[in-house]
Amino acid sequence: MSLFYIFIFPGILFLSIYGIILEFVDRKLFARFQNRVGPPWFQPLADFIKLMGKEGIIPTHSDKAMFKILPAFAIAAASVVILYLPIWSTNALYSFDGDLIVVLYLLTIPTVTFFLAGWSSSSLYATIGAVRTITQLFAYEVPLFMSLLGPAILADSWSFSGITEFYCNNPLMALANIPGFIVAIIAIQGKLERTPFDIPDAETEIVAGPFTEYSGRFLAFFRMSLDIEMIIGASIIAAVFLPFWSTNIWFGLLIYLVKTLLVVFILSLLRALMARIRIEQMVNFCWKFLAPLAILQILIDIIVKVLI
Repeated sequence: MSLFYIFIFPGILFLSIYGIILEFVDRKLFARFQNRVGPPWFQPLADFIKLMGKEGIIPTHSDKAMFKILPAFAIAAASVVILYLPIWSTNALYSFDGDLIVVLYLLTIPTVTFFLAGWSSSSLYATIGAVRTITQLFAYEVPLFMSLLGPAILADSWSFSGITEFYCNNPLMALANIPGFIVAIIAIQGKLERTPFDIPDAETEIVAGPFTEYSGRFLAFFRMSLDIEMIIGASIIAAVFLPFWSTNIWFGLLIYLVKTLLVVFILSLLRALMARIRIEQMVNFCWKFLAPLAILQILIDIIVKVLI
């Protein structure tokens, strides 16, 4: 049964299919917000198949072993997180007290692989993109962690399942987490390297950033890992900040899909409304505005916890 969970549902097969669906929804919404038609429903799948069929070219001066293995690391690290997040009920498959910390650190691994991918490519554009990737990581990571810390303190649990169950039983308490919800949405946008935080792969400046030298199946795997990261980011926000679940498995799964689609809608809207900012502007914004707002969230949750 464990192999079914890992490889079929909610593991790699589900994440791959749902990732392609969310990519289509994101691209379609982004296009409609700009008054364009957008791609057909099969476009993300066609792009993936096309990349898989192409030759994967490895630069002569790159670290060949790192170059080939990093895409697999990115997908594996992003995929395993889903096992610790609630999907069809308030309980995750392999929940334990402290999985919140484990999940946050697992989510750091794909970003580190993006950095290493660009760094090991021995390309100027890829190296610049890699440096931007790791710089951006230090900007959004702390506000993201702190935005989840407040709800965890109020719920008195370091487990996603415990947090979700608490807010399902006390839905009004979720209103205290609105500042954290705003911080988490913006930080996830930065983690996914989407506009206005698409600085590491700004195509008009550095081609494709850390992925400039990647092609074929290697690039397809990296793009798939980004889609899976979008699912994971939306699932985390759904579990912590949107306390709506059902005891019925199928209805609970439907609620999960609706909530993640809602998060993707918000992310697409932000992407359409914003223009790309510079890396120092991103760092300043995260430390001057997001981090204080996340601290305010923690203080609010501590006060509420003392009062109740």
